[in-house]
Amino acid sequence: MNKEHLYKELNNIDGRGYKAYRQIQNNYYDFGKFIIGIPYVQGDPYASPSSVIIKTKGKIKDFPEWLFENEIRLQAVEDYLTRVITNNIKKYARGNRGSGKSGRINIVHTGQEVIKRTSVEFSRDYIEARLTVGLPAKGRRVLGHQAQDLFFKEISKITENSLFLANINQQALENHVRVVEDQHVLRELLSSQGLLAFIADGSILPRRSGVDDRPLSSNKVVPFQSPAEYELSFKLPHKGEIKGMGIKEGITLIVGGGYHGKSTLLNAIERGVYNHIPGDGREYVVTRHSAFKIRAEDGRRVERVDISPFINNLPQGETTKDFSTDNASGSTSQAANIIEALELGAGVLLIDEDTCATNFMIRDARMQKLVADKNEPITPFIDKVKPLYNEHNVSTILVVGGAGDYFDVADRVIMMNKYRPIAVTEEVKDIASKLPTKRESKLNTSFGQICQRIPEPASINPRRKGRIKVKTYGMDTIQFGRENIDLSYLEQLVNQEQSKTIADILTYAITNDIIDGQRTIREILDRIYEHLQQKGLKIISPFNSPAGAYVLPRPYEVGGALNRLRSLKIKDIIY
Repeated sequence: MNKEHLYKELNNIDGRGYKAYRQIQNNYYDFGKFIIGIPYVQGDPYASPSSVIIKTKGKIKDFPEWLFENEIRLQAVEDYLTRVITNNIKKYARGNRGSGKSGRINIVHTGQEVIKRTSVEFSRDYIEARLTVGLPAKGRRVLGHQAQDLFFKEISKITENSLFLANINQQALENHVRVVEDQHVLRELLSSQGLLAFIADGSILPRRSGVDDRPLSSNKVVPFQSPAEYELSFKLPHKGEIKGMGIKEGITLIVGGGYHGKSTLLNAIERGVYNHIPGDGREYVVTRHSAFKIRAEDGRRVERVDISPFINNLPQGETTKDFSTDNASGSTSQAANIIEALELGAGVLLIDEDTCATNFMIRDARMQKLVADKNEPITPFIDKVKPLYNEHNVSTILVVGGAGDYFDVADRVIMMNKYRPIAVTEEVKDIASKLPTKRESKLNTSFGQICQRIPEPASINPRRKGRIKVKTYGMDTIQFGRENIDLSYLEQLVNQEQSKTIADILTYAITNDIIDGQRTIREILDRIYEHLQQKGLKIISPFNSPAGAYVLPRPYEVGGALNRLRSLKIKDIIY
């Protein structure tokens, strides 16, 4: 249909009941250089907004050919165009045009990270953008003339200025792609160099606030500068040579006084599993994809996890090889979080002493003297961190402010002093030899096996009153059937649409028999991500349509969400 047909339809339904908008559902309208499709119309102005697809016509010839050459470049272009659309929505969209969500035009949220999204699809054949739009109404009566303005003025201007290269800053686009590709290449080099992370010289690590992830802008900000002892260089495809600090495999401590930048460095490392936009300050802070942040999580539910590597000999004789609780303590939750991360394949643990259970992390000589081993169920992390690396090749980066006993197990130590890193490994070894802790070490003990668990499909139910009921509230909560899943302690989630994507991934897995009572959690995640790789994120949409509100999470956060589903039951444990 041509655009005049849409204009007439909107004119004809003006003033009618809201359901009259259904006349434009599933229709596609030719606007000359592009097509506007409306695959879904909301039921009323207060419901979830309508879906609108904008698709360019004809082969994409004006964009430089090199942008199409690999997946990471395509992803970077899609990310950039999403941000351009976001800015043009702010510029051209009028906003509220009546009741409820009337007149609102939105696209998926963007932050400092560059992540695979479904908001824009960029290919040689077309560019497609996926928006949500609140169709205008007064009460529950159609405002057809305002809808005409929305489509013919606002959305048309947004499209013209977002999807056609002549109206886009080509230099900024190409720089965006180059910076993202360099980060991707740098991260891919880490494992071959025996590195867990790399922090480039000149990086700006501090953020503006806990709710503003943009770089701190102040003349007092200290750019990162690697100590000479840990300095490495890489040659990147676009930037060329880059220097900075490499963190090698093994056990690394980050120490220093309060407010000197220890946690800021760790936070940058934990976000380094993602690529970042130019100007973020952390563009060349990259971390292995398998790095997972660990903390205590009082009150969480734990379902049949073998926490015996850390906790044994409970007073009532309760087994910890098959441990469950509805209200985990700090130590049992941290033990479970580590074991679950290992089960999911995490290769690097990121830990900040400030968010840990003290009795899980350390038991000093005096406490060992007072409380006999037979009366202490907890084997602290200090005694397991080295066996974990030696037996399972899992490294740890640990921020320590008060537990100097960890000097004995560290392979290297970085001290943050006024936001500058200093290599103090030799000094630490000297202190450790001159001031022995006299605590009884258990470093010669084995870490133990890492088991795999098979979930019971019937326990993962997205239905409520017979209908699938899955909804997200911000970034931290998923309503999954009758249960709520608390994601607030999965600290490497960075986008609220990642939570929505997790919710629909779990729904897809259970409704398509990927969770079948035979596969382990890790096998389930492997199968899901194989499907996503082959068919794209659209397959998890309840309507199998190109929904635009998905942002790809890592498998570790999907597994973390499943483990926090309070109804989860584990059918079998495999060693």
